[in-house]
Amino acid sequence: MDHRPPSIKVDKPWGKFEQYTHNLPSTVKIITVAPGGTLSRQYHHHRDELWVVLDPGARVEMDGKRLSPGPGEKLYIPRGTVHRLSAGGEGPVRVLEISFGEFEEEDIVRLEDVYGRPVQ
Repeated sequence: MDHRPPSIKVDKPWGKFEQYTHNLPSTVKIITVAPGGTLSRQYHHHRDELWVVLDPGARVEMDGKRLSPGPGEKLYIPRGTVHRLSAGGEGPVRVLEISFGEFEEEDIVRLEDVYGRPVQ
């Protein structure tokens, strides 16, 4: 089931804005991945994620596909979807993450991790 909230684009005389949530419970983070760094290959039981790429060099694995989204691109990651973020360029990569549902760091199910953290 797709729980994806709609994003709304609004033009203004000074420019525009894009609204990602409206009166919805959510958790918002900016993830910064150091050059050459990679998050664990993981999924979540209790939350969906919307990623907005902020910097060049993002590398994303999502359900077995390898993606290279550019700044401004959005990726919707429904709960249960295996995913991983890496920084493939020479600089850090930042991603705005908006999580929908119950947010707990313990909801991370790690399938693979290059830093030796426990996997399932």
